[in-house]
Amino acid sequence: MTRPLDIVFLGLSLSSSWGNGHATTFRGLLGALNDLGHRVTFLERDVPWYAHHRDLRAPDFCDLRYYETISELRRNNRRELERADAVVMGSFVPEGRAIIDDLASLCTGQFCFYDIDTPVTLARVAEDDCDYLARRQIPYFDVYFSFTGGPTLERLKSEFGARRAEALYCSVDPTRHRRTRHAIEWDLGYLGTYSADRQPSLEALLLEPARRLPDRRFVVAGSQYPSDIAWPDNVERIEHLPPGEHAAFYSRQRYTLNLTRASMIAAGWSPSVRLFEAAACGTPIISDRWPGLDDFFPGPAIETAANAADVEEILSTKSERARLDMARLAREAVLSRHTAMARAREFVSALTPSVDARPAVDLDVESAA
Repeated sequence: MTRPLDIVFLGLSLSSSWGNGHATTFRGLLGALNDLGHRVTFLERDVPWYAHHRDLRAPDFCDLRYYETISELRRNNRRELERADAVVMGSFVPEGRAIIDDLASLCTGQFCFYDIDTPVTLARVAEDDCDYLARRQIPYFDVYFSFTGGPTLERLKSEFGARRAEALYCSVDPTRHRRTRHAIEWDLGYLGTYSADRQPSLEALLLEPARRLPDRRFVVAGSQYPSDIAWPDNVERIEHLPPGEHAAFYSRQRYTLNLTRASMIAAGWSPSVRLFEAAACGTPIISDRWPGLDDFFPGPAIETAANAADVEEILSTKSERARLDMARLAREAVLSRHTAMARAREFVSALTPSVDARPAVDLDVESAA
């Protein structure tokens, strides 16, 4: 076993799961790293939106610290940043470009990037429209961890100059996500924050089936949905669902729907944490279609749908035995390969100092703007 490591993460949010999926991912990964004996610090920008919606104020698995400015970040955490075995910068961190430039020459351990939004990031970087990462900064990192695998990993190296690119998918904590005793209330549900590019799929794969099947019950949980959406009468709305209520939510569904952002469908190999959560809870999944899905869920373990008719057929014709068999296979796949502990071990293994020392970085301060 490797010696205990000191690891510092800078991420969008650990304290609040409201309107972002980053918190769930970080909580699982950092909790497992703590269980493995590593010392973890998480640095979070103190912004009003998350401050007003915090659902984890004092984690017992890491040292959570807030900062308001880059100078405060450096001043209050310099010792930890300099001495850490690894400093991991996350995607969507406010003023990320400037922070990366500030830390690149400060960190003496491995300097890494964890991209929870890889297709979005690369599209923005290519257009020089990414405020948390610049193209010139990608070669700074010893390891570029990516939520997206498959061909994107090679693209990170060949097109963007990443020294190493490793898939670090989302994961699930099976102690928190497992079947509960709740009775089934909905035939199909969806959990996700509003996204304009997912909304057409939600319309086609949940709202339209709800209209076609008025005797069935549906549910959509998530924040930031526009007020002008016409929800069918048999679709229940839940504005926000804290992580602690996810297991009960999934357990109350006959099927749950997985929807993927357009950029992640195009890239493929971009599983959502909701996929793993639902599977761990033993809830059968209906998903949109994207390259790489079979790598995570072999054919019999999941249903896919392209339109309302596909969903209607699954809800109306699939036997109860087939539904439960599908759920069992998906759960087995997730618990064998996609737990938070499995992901933490992958992360630590990738940090093994097998690469050359990071080259000196000539920072172009003007281009950091």
